[in-house]
Amino acid sequence: MTQTKVGYVVSGVAILFLIVDAVVKLLQLPVAMDATVALGLAAPLVFRIGVIEIACLAVYVVPATSVLGAVLLTGYLGGAIAIQLRAGTPLFTNVLFPVYVAALIWGGLFLREARLRVLVPIVRRSSQA
Repeated sequence: MTQTKVGYVVSGVAILFLIVDAVVKLLQLPVAMDATVALGLAAPLVFRIGVIEIACLAVYVVPATSVLGAVLLTGYLGGAIAIQLRAGTPLFTNVLFPVYVAALIWGGLFLREARLRVLVPIVRRSSQA
C-alpha cells in the first residue's frame, strides 16, 4: 500500500469518527446531551457544537482546503481538551482522546499531502554525520 493510500485510510478513520460524533450532536441524542451537561456546558450548546464540528470537517475533506480544515479541527479539539481538563476527567481516556484524533487528522494529511511534507520535513539523520 502506498504512502498516499495509507494517508487516506488514516484520514478516513478520523473523518468517520468525527462524522459520527457530529451527527450524535446534531440529532441531540441523549448520550450527547448527558455528556455535555456532565462536562458543565449548557445542553442547548450541543447542536451548535455539532454544527461547528461539521463545518470544520467539511473544510478538511475538500482537498484544496484540507490543511485549513486540519487547523480548524485542531482548534476545535483543543477546546475539547480544555473542557475535559476543567471537568477533571481521566487523562489517558477523556483528556487525551482529542489529541489522538488530531494525530490521525494530521498524520493522514501528512501522508497524503506532498505539499505538507515539504513544509514539515521529517528527516532521518545519518549515523555518519
